[in-house]
Amino acid sequence: MEGFRRMQDGAQVHLLEHVRSMMAGRADVEVVVGSDSHNRGRHTIYATTVVLRFARNGAQVLYRKERQVRSEDRWTRLWGEVERSLEVARTLSSEGHIPVSRIDMDLNSDPQYGSHRLHAAAVGYVRAHGYEARTKPELLIASWAANILCV
Repeated sequence: MEGFRRMQDGAQVHLLEHVRSMMAGRADVEVVVGSDSHNRGRHTIYATTVVLRFARNGAQVLYRKERQVRSEDRWTRLWGEVERSLEVARTLSSEGHIPVSRIDMDLNSDPQYGSHRLHAAAVGYVRAHGYEARTKPELLIASWAANILCV
């Protein structure tokens, strides 16, 4: 999978090789995937992250950014986040044989927020593919990192 970089220094990495090397000989690494998007001018910026969490020792964030024609429809833009996260998780799992702990989604279970409209569909879709789904108001490290990278 191409186009990924390390957040710490912006260095380009080959995702599968990098994650495998970081996990080699370690049982304390949790892999979490997430995405976020922001509309900026005439474009929608998507950031997809892979967070490698090391037990009691921090994390490393890998990311890929994409710029698309602006999506005015919230459902379409947010569903794009879900699809991107799922694509990366499936690549890690099926091609890389790397266990993905969960997919963090920037969706809210609270009906007062607009993202609630696709919450049930997105959670069901991710679970149907065999992944744990986490949404707001839980702490979402992968979508938090993606949010920072969308700027």
